[in-house]
Amino acid sequence: MAKDSITKSRRYITISYVFMFLTLFTIVFGLFAYLFARKVSVIADLEVWLQTHSFWIMRNIVIYIFLSLFASVWFIPLYFYYWDTYMWVTACTVIGVVFAIVAFLFLLNAWLKGLSKFFKNKAVF
Repeated sequence: MAKDSITKSRRYITISYVFMFLTLFTIVFGLFAYLFARKVSVIADLEVWLQTHSFWIMRNIVIYIFLSLFASVWFIPLYFYYWDTYMWVTACTVIGVVFAIVAFLFLLNAWLKGLSKFFKNKAVF
């Protein structure tokens, strides 16, 4: 594989990790991270450690989106103003906050683990 192709792939993975970090604040950046990582994963003759990083980013973005959607479901009862007086609505809100924190910490941990392996030029699993 050509040297400039490896450099381009490393650049795409770096951009994906930047967008992966920004995904912690809004999910829209997760789609950009996924697309840049997908660009790297479809290259045929690429080094294995770069492909593992692209798959790692894609996998964790998808899991984070599903965790975020699951956490957001718990906030639906807050939409109905009349229900706000009930205790179960408060419990649903607390559960939603807990799941949102779990999703946030999941992606932060995946980002730190992947980035540390990326700087060492090692495969991430």
